[in-house]
Amino acid sequence: MAILRYNDITKMSKQETETKLKDLRLELVKAAVTANKSGAKTKEIKRAISRLITFNKSRKEELKNR
Repeated sequence: MAILRYNDITKMSKQETETKLKDLRLELVKAAVTANKSGAKTKEIKRAISRLITFNKSRKEELKNR
């Protein structure tokens, strides 16, 4: 899993961010099931999910203010 940066998220369409969010949540569940001793992968996935959620919320706020 590559690190998901804010610049990469801004280049995505709304539909792409939604599908990416679903994929990351599924990947997080799979990582939790394998019970990997190092939490680095799950930590990175959680950060990517939170970035996507935060970006989606800010995008909605921008549309409301227009």
